[in-house]
Amino acid sequence: MHRRRRTALILSAAAIAAAPLLTACGGEAHPGAAAVVGGDRITVAQLEGRVNEVRAAQRAAIPDDAQYTQAIAKSGGLTRSTLHTMVLDKVLHRAATDAGASVTRRDIQTMRAGLEQQAGGRKALEQGWLQQYGVAPARLDDSFRTEIEAQKLAKKLGADMNTPDGQALFWKSLSTASKKLDIDLNPRYGTWDVEKNKRADAKTPWVREVTDAGAPAPDQQA
Repeated sequence: MHRRRRTALILSAAAIAAAPLLTACGGEAHPGAAAVVGGDRITVAQLEGRVNEVRAAQRAAIPDDAQYTQAIAKSGGLTRSTLHTMVLDKVLHRAATDAGASVTRRDIQTMRAGLEQQAGGRKALEQGWLQQYGVAPARLDDSFRTEIEAQKLAKKLGADMNTPDGQALFWKSLSTASKKLDIDLNPRYGTWDVEKNKRADAKTPWVREVTDAGAPAPDQQA
């Protein structure tokens, strides 16, 4: 769709792939919460709402039942990956705020205009990000904000994201933010590794794994 580097998403994926699974179960999150981040609740209803936004967008983009079923199968871990994104966004925002990096509405509009031009229009951009990153059209500006925030944080830190040292510096700032926020995931969604800045599956055999459709199935990586 475009060649622009997705700093936040690419680094997030790299961290998930590199990190080992944790075996310890995190503390109990508040009732009705999928996670508590810095005292703020991400409720199960909010998480489900975000997942449903993506599913509705996928359904609208893929009218063929067989193709839609395939798309669902490929994103069977959507609930957990969505929670990972929601938590990481808060961590990134805290790190950026601490570093004095802020994002304006004009920043977002400028990024959107550039990406729409590269993609060939608004619709093409929305479909491309839905397919590649699982971002519903209604959440595009939020995703752009996160990307710009990551870029500005890296600049504030003097971190060259094309080098291992620069990436290490960037992630160290996020680890510091994670510790300050005292992240607590509901055990059904795993644990949060503050060093790796990722959600990890905990060994909780008494918790039944369920797909978005409600059928028992192994969850894919976040």
